[in-house]
Amino acid sequence: MAWVDSTPMPAVRAIGLIEVLGAIGLILPPLTGIAPWLGLTAALGFVLLQFGATSVHLKRGDRQIALNATLILVAAVTVWLATAWL
Repeated sequence: MAWVDSTPMPAVRAIGLIEVLGAIGLILPPLTGIAPWLGLTAALGFVLLQFGATSVHLKRGDRQIALNATLILVAAVTVWLATAWL
């Protein structure tokens, strides 16, 4: 991905860490039944992350944002499912 070359490495690592923690937040709370609101929070975080990613792609002139739109949709459905189970 071309944006990685122009982004400071600490920022790239922070984004990766946020994604990993978000994935854990989506998986563990429903499995354990502990703090189910964390799943909702993680899903909302992914929606915000993808809006940010879409913004970065558009600012760089990359108009192929179909993957970002798909990920926003999937994260939004996850938010909806998480609110239905709370």
